Amino acid sequence: MNNEINPDATGAFRSGYVAILGAPNAGKSTLLNRMLGQKLSITSKKPQTTRNRILGVVHRQSSQMVFLDTPGIHRARNPLNTRIVDAALSTLAEVDLILLVVDAINPDKASEQLLLEKLDQQQRPVVLALNKIDQVQRPALLSQIEHWSAAFDFSAVVPVSAKRGEQVDRLLDAMEAALPPGPPFFPSESLTDLPIRFIAAEMIREKAIRLTGQEIPYAVAVTVDLFKEEKNGALARIHATIHVERDSQKGIVIGKNGAKLKQIGEAARQEIENLLATKVFLKLFVRVQKNWTKDTKALRKFGY
Repeated sequence: MNNEINPDATGAFRSGYVAILGAPNAGKSTLLNRMLGQKLSITSKKPQTTRNRILGVVHRQSSQMVFLDTPGIHRARNPLNTRIVDAALSTLAEVDLILLVVDAINPDKASEQLLLEKLDQQQRPVVLALNKIDQVQRPALLSQIEHWSAAFDFSAVVPVSAKRGEQVDRLLDAMEAALPPGPPFFPSESLTDLPIRFIAAEMIREKAIRLTGQEIPYAVAVTVDLFKEEKNGALARIHATIHVERDSQKGIVIGKNGAKLKQIGEAARQEIENLLATKVFLKLFVRVQKNWTKDTKALRKFGY
């Protein structure tokens, strides 16, 4: 994207913070990565992949949008999920605009109803992105647009395909128009405020989620034990630990003769190298932390 700062037709440069809200698996992280033009937020077909608030900055000629990608909103039933949902809802107090992302293929009616209830309690403008339109027939899409337009007073309703990039520029235009005039908050080269250690841990967690079975995602946390730049920045040496809840999960993550852990490490290393534009030496360990998703002390240790 062009990073030169130019005002819009009214003479005003626009800027603001935008919370991305939606049900689990609505495609929020995929949409953020598409808008950024670079992968920052991890994605998976499994729900609740995003657990922390992820900040990403989109620079346009006449605006700067600071996106906060949040975990999926749902009715939480355990301590980890309660913290995840609380983290998502806490962003509403920080932003100028809300982007609601809805899955046009597999709607989560209970979570969507909860989201509408929360949106009714605040005064910020809301733009709706009706996602995954590449998989929807036109009559069904028109029906959904009509349904959502009646359900809430959105500033704009924009059908998009985050996966293919369809209508994403139109969505950015709609959000830009809803932002207040103001200066940029971040330098033009900034993509995020997250430390590299955090992003590296998230990329490792993504690969563990993608490459293991259904029981693993909620039970996986990753901590980076060592992050050291060597050879004048030409090499990054990373040691990280994948934490699981049970010995059986440890066996799944490691795999026969360590094959699964090697696969996770290789895939994560490539992603981290793409981000850092440098060679990465990645060493992974697996540790059992019994029932950590229900342990308040462990949740704090792992950053939740």
